[in-house]
Amino acid sequence: MAVAFQPPKPGCKVQVIGGGLPRTGTNSFCAALSILLDGPAYHAGAQYGTGTTDETHILTLIDVTKNFPYQTADDKRRALAKLESLLDGYVATSDSGMSQLVPELMEIYPDAKVICTTRDRDSWAKSMMMIVEASQPRLAGFIFFWIPSVRHLPALVDSLTNIHLQRYGLIIESPETALETYDRHHRHLEEVVPKDKLVYYSVKDGWEPLCKALGKPIPDVPFPRLNDAGDVEKVFKDLAVKGLMRWAIVFAITSGFAALGYAVWTGRAAVPGLRASV
Repeated sequence: MAVAFQPPKPGCKVQVIGGGLPRTGTNSFCAALSILLDGPAYHAGAQYGTGTTDETHILTLIDVTKNFPYQTADDKRRALAKLESLLDGYVATSDSGMSQLVPELMEIYPDAKVICTTRDRDSWAKSMMMIVEASQPRLAGFIFFWIPSVRHLPALVDSLTNIHLQRYGLIIESPETALETYDRHHRHLEEVVPKDKLVYYSVKDGWEPLCKALGKPIPDVPFPRLNDAGDVEKVFKDLAVKGLMRWAIVFAITSGFAALGYAVWTGRAAVPGLRASV
């Protein structure tokens, strides 16, 4: 099983709010919740980062996050209504774009459990720095210009960066700020989530603690252990190749028309009196 877009299932409602940051096993976490809660889990990165032609997901997230913090009660009400509509038909939320909105999601789903996926903080910081150092949002905007959904990534990155600044007072720019972000995120959760609703969980521990937190029996299937980093990297490499190929086609067509125009022009110029009449 790899990172994949999940359509909604009518009748499903969010029961778990994933509070864990990206690169904490969110892919495995969502796959496990889909089994336990019998419905699709909303892994935000998969919903907008796989090149799906349904741009509702990324455009709604941009719309909900771009004006954070909300200036008026009406602004907040409209944002929460859009978020609730987006998540209709899903049993859980997770990953970047959702884990930064835990307080807002709790207002929409007050009965939901908040489960924060965790990872060794040094390992997590190293993983996040690899993303930061490789990330070039403006270049990505060019490469993915022809690819649905991901072409809007620069705008989403800007919005989520703003939320990080508002919520944690810093952004990830170095190993030190990565570690501090990890710690501040956990402190933020402890400030906004009631103790009886907050659970810390590592996907390394498999079914037992997750099932205990949700009051579910352990399924008679292996725990889904997926490679978040490897799957995401493959998806983006495939999309990048597709995007560059489309740019190559555009350049080839443009060059062809330019060559044709030049040939027509020079052909006219070669005929006495024809160039002057053009």
